[in-house]
Amino acid sequence: MPSDYAPHSAEAYDLIVAGGGAAGYFAAITFAEARPGSRIVILEKSREVLGKVRISGGGRCNVTHACFDPRALSAFYPRGSKQLLGPFHHWGPTDTMEWFESRGVPLKIESDGRVFPQSDSSQSIIDCLTVSARDAGVEVRKSTAVKSVSRLDDGDYEAALSEGTSLRTRALLLTLGGTRNRFGSDLAEQFGHRIQVAAPSLFTFKISDPRLADLQGLSVGHAGVKIAGLKLASSGPVLITHWGLSGPGILRISAWGARDLLERDYRFEVIVNWCGDLREETIIAGFEQKRIDSPRKKVVNDPMFKIPIRLWKRLVEAAAGDKDADSLHWPHLTKDTSRRLAAQLGACRFQVDGKSMNKDEFVTCGGVHLSDVNFKTMESRKADGLYFAGEILDIDGITGGFNFQAAWTTARIAGEAIADSMRLA
Repeated sequence: MPSDYAPHSAEAYDLIVAGGGAAGYFAAITFAEARPGSRIVILEKSREVLGKVRISGGGRCNVTHACFDPRALSAFYPRGSKQLLGPFHHWGPTDTMEWFESRGVPLKIESDGRVFPQSDSSQSIIDCLTVSARDAGVEVRKSTAVKSVSRLDDGDYEAALSEGTSLRTRALLLTLGGTRNRFGSDLAEQFGHRIQVAAPSLFTFKISDPRLADLQGLSVGHAGVKIAGLKLASSGPVLITHWGLSGPGILRISAWGARDLLERDYRFEVIVNWCGDLREETIIAGFEQKRIDSPRKKVVNDPMFKIPIRLWKRLVEAAAGDKDADSLHWPHLTKDTSRRLAAQLGACRFQVDGKSMNKDEFVTCGGVHLSDVNFKTMESRKADGLYFAGEILDIDGITGGFNFQAAWTTARIAGEAIADSMRLA
């Protein structure tokens, strides 16, 4: 179906997509394939498109997560879980996986549920999206930023570009990523949208503590994590880094506590159970069994609960004292020392003095207020013909492919809805 858009002084398009990321590409492809012959352009201010796709998952691209029940899936989103429930029924991980695989990108599900291309290269996903866009007739303009947007008397939008030209469009889709750069949120605010303040949603904890010094690279496969004074808890692998603590267990709790921890200026106490979900009495019972089974072994050389020996030694030293720890055998572990060691293992307290930048800290909470958007179409409730998808919305998921799935889902719905609206026009 050829475009029925009437010519204007400014170059005219059926759809302008502001933002050349995952959501922008997926929505543009969806629209173009639903309405062949339409004029669609993606505007990307950077020299390269799909930048986050390229670096995600350590360059492997964590496409989605193998959680196929919409209700269970929505529970992985600290913000947006309620609003995404309906959309996930419409387009979920099964649909995403089938879409990529049908276009020549074999995928694999890893043991923790994360989904990656079998190539272990994000380039496979980038190539799939760019080729699909090209084949569908989507125009892409790199190094082209939207400077401002105005609503015209006939309801169309006119976008002024960084190169000094302007474009007109019947529909405008904003996929400008998180609101840290403010431009996307400023545009949304211009059309009456409320904006939730941006805050990092995935970050690591900066900790300076002798118990962790020089242990970078060590990890515990299953640990429990709590924030003192807040009803925040998570579990999962915890990694010791040269700046503090990281790993999925930390990143998950940072996501759920993003706004609370921002309010505390990232200064708070974190409590780590290196033994997973074991309670103090169970840990102490383990010590009692060691008295029987290993009477000649030194405590410091006999780690328990799958804790790396170097970390175990630090925790024993913290409980017994540096001098006494080296000569302490299991039968000589006193009740007081036993309780102190159980506390170091099951409720180890660290003072957090800031957040640390790392490769995962490109997800933010914050963005367009969710009640201002119709999640059946992703259209603005404030301005007809204005749509949103991806991180510009106040939606974020924990680490593991969930943020990409939200991008694919909201983009798919937006692309379909824009095409439907033009069929009815």
